[in-house]
Amino acid sequence: MKHRELMNGQRKDPLAFFIRGVLLIAELPYRIAVGIRNRGFENGKREVHHADVPVISIGNLTTGGTGKTPLVCFIARHLRAQNLRVAIVSRGYGAEVGEDNDEAMELARELPDVPHVQDANRVEAARIATEELETEVILMDDGFQHRRLHRDLDIVVVDATNPFGYDHLLPRGLLREPVSSLARADAIILSRANLVDDATRESIRKTALQHAPKVVWAEAVHSPNALLEWPSSKRPIESIAGKKVALVSAIGNPDAFAATMKLCGAEVVGIKALPDHDRYTRETVVEIDNWLRSLNDPSIELICTHKDLVKLQTDRLAGHRVSALLIDIRFTVGEGELLEAINASVTAAR
Repeated sequence: MKHRELMNGQRKDPLAFFIRGVLLIAELPYRIAVGIRNRGFENGKREVHHADVPVISIGNLTTGGTGKTPLVCFIARHLRAQNLRVAIVSRGYGAEVGEDNDEAMELARELPDVPHVQDANRVEAARIATEELETEVILMDDGFQHRRLHRDLDIVVVDATNPFGYDHLLPRGLLREPVSSLARADAIILSRANLVDDATRESIRKTALQHAPKVVWAEAVHSPNALLEWPSSKRPIESIAGKKVALVSAIGNPDAFAATMKLCGAEVVGIKALPDHDRYTRETVVEIDNWLRSLNDPSIELICTHKDLVKLQTDRLAGHRVSALLIDIRFTVGEGELLEAINASVTAAR
């Protein structure tokens, strides 16, 4: 959170100005390195490997959470409904050696019939998916920057609450590469579109289309559908309305999580934001336990995300009920066009 306050300019003390200046200087070599790498792929000096099956990439421009996971689930279910064998490949960021990361654990519960291959070498992951798992379509999660694996459809998710990473590349901002890289995208999905006004949505759309005028444009909202208690008990989302809740999360955009909870009618009385992909060690759980006790109100319910619950694996902490907010993606603009692009890319590549 403090890092974001530095990046977005909320902190205006002399130290913050100095740190932003240092980060701005550090942005230049990162920008140069990204440019050299991308030009290598564009001029053919870097090799691009083709899988034997269609590959659909779902990625983003920025670090942190943009809401890709619900979209991955949506696309996987769409393809499975056509009786296609689907596999997800990803880097497995934040996972211990030989273990799945939080996203893989969440996806395994949401998509029990879709295997997930994690490997920093996405080309090798694709080979395993096709040769060993007999996959017919690969979904490459967080694949926009992983250009070594050819993709037949490049989908980029842009978070409406922070679309362009404070307009700076890492480490000054959150951009992994310049906004102009959207020119590579085949489809752009504006996620959490309900958390900004019409003028902001239109401004984001115009900026994106300046770089990708022929892109498929879609807008979606994260629609809360239930609360999950470990391991599998669900209750209606309406049950949280008017209740006091404390939020804990280890995700890239905790502010959007809090905004969603408020839209559900919950009274947010405390927020604990952990580093993205935090492993919830024993020390971290003790810290959360002490924080809950300090709130001194036994009626408060602890709410986390599904990614957090698969690591916490408990229904109570410090005597407080623990639940995860379950999210579906719902399109408000462009769903039909997106599905047409997905179907066409799969048909053309098979």
